[in-house]
Amino acid sequence: MSELPPDLVFASPRKLPRAADLRGRVVVLDLAFAADGMGGPGFAKITGRFLKELGPRLARWVDHHDHDLHAQYRGDDRFVLHTKAEHGACPEIITPELVARTGPIDTIVAHFDLDGLYAAAKWILGGREPYPGADADARAVDTRVGEVSPRAQLIDKALRVHFDDAVLKQRIVHWLCRGLRPGVEHDTIVAAAADFDQRASEAVALASRYTVEDDIALLHLPSHPRPFDKTELLLLGQRRASVAIVVDGTTVNIAAGFDSGLNFVTLLELGGGMPTRVSVPLARLDLALAKIREALRSR
Repeated sequence: MSELPPDLVFASPRKLPRAADLRGRVVVLDLAFAADGMGGPGFAKITGRFLKELGPRLARWVDHHDHDLHAQYRGDDRFVLHTKAEHGACPEIITPELVARTGPIDTIVAHFDLDGLYAAAKWILGGREPYPGADADARAVDTRVGEVSPRAQLIDKALRVHFDDAVLKQRIVHWLCRGLRPGVEHDTIVAAAADFDQRASEAVALASRYTVEDDIALLHLPSHPRPFDKTELLLLGQRRASVAIVVDGTTVNIAAGFDSGLNFVTLLELGGGMPTRVSVPLARLDLALAKIREALRSR
């Protein structure tokens, strides 16, 4: 077992690393099981294959996204699985006791959003928040409910614009773990966050295209739009109606407030994911609209 700091690998539920490329014992944080109802490969070919290839090297899998297959793993204490309703964000699940019980690890595989990065930092710190209120910040960002501190706003903006920048994500985790000191890590985050405002402005311009009917704000994006922030665009739609839908090429992005009482994973039979923000293929748009309208009427 290496005494080096753990390797940091960032992933998404449908784009996992190759198990063979991961060093030693592995902890997976804030990564949902791949859903079967979203088009393309599902659990068996993504999450299931990854678990099989990783085998006994999996030390812990901690997650807070809904999935039909959670029940199958409740007998394996390596899995700490909750729903979004139980825990709005992943870091609050991570405790000093959980980290200590897991023992030394070599690699952390974390979701590439703020929630995942905060979870990785907290694990590295032995289950301690990188700063007082970090868990609450992660919950507020991931649910879009509640106040967010300026430092978390900075990180959230940086990640929403540069979500594919692995170096930025490494620097964010290091900055959190090293006491949020001034220096190159902080400067990198500030520079990345500065790019957000332009994309947010473009989202405001695109939001004028929303049409609202039956408490659903629907927007079909034009061909080749200028860079914009999709989360911001969906949030702007939610100011106009309970549900915001953005059709982006062949993908339908659906979102509602965390406290809306809606669960698109169940409603659209997706099998897993975040209950109030999902994506489905364009071919399912009409069916999704019909089911959402029915759910809104019955609330």
